[in-house]
Amino acid sequence: MTKAPTIIGKRIRLRAHVMKDMDAFWDFYQSPRASHMDVPKNRAHLWYGFAAEVGSWALSGMGGWAIETDGALVGQVAITQPPHFPETEIGWILFDGFEGLGLANEAARLALEYTWTEIHPKSLVSYIDCKNTRSIALAKRLGAVEDPTAARYDDADVVYRHPRPQ
Repeated sequence: MTKAPTIIGKRIRLRAHVMKDMDAFWDFYQSPRASHMDVPKNRAHLWYGFAAEVGSWALSGMGGWAIETDGALVGQVAITQPPHFPETEIGWILFDGFEGLGLANEAARLALEYTWTEIHPKSLVSYIDCKNTRSIALAKRLGAVEDPTAARYDDADVVYRHPRPQ
């Protein structure tokens, strides 16, 4: 696969990133909402991270999706395993003003369904900063369970393991 497939949900659409998405990500990373994340130091670093989310599809058959609702870019959900991640991860970002609407939940559920049926990872986790209570709550709503024995790439993270559907 060379780019993210489009997946349509009830209220959202997961789509491949486009160049104009970068401005919204830059704004996100400059806001307090990114306080639990590794923030790019400048736009060049943002480019590297953004290009990795897009290019991962061609290299590994997984990567990031833009989350849209009513034509507005509201965040990202991604299935990735860069070299420094011990396991395949599902992660999410939601932009300011779109929290509390269930959009991240819907996006993550669509990504999980696609992942289990199309990508078939050996395991799937979420690496979440231990202070990011909202992401931890979402991981739990998705059915993930904390795994204190799992390898981490960042000591500030907790690992939530997503169960394979039966």
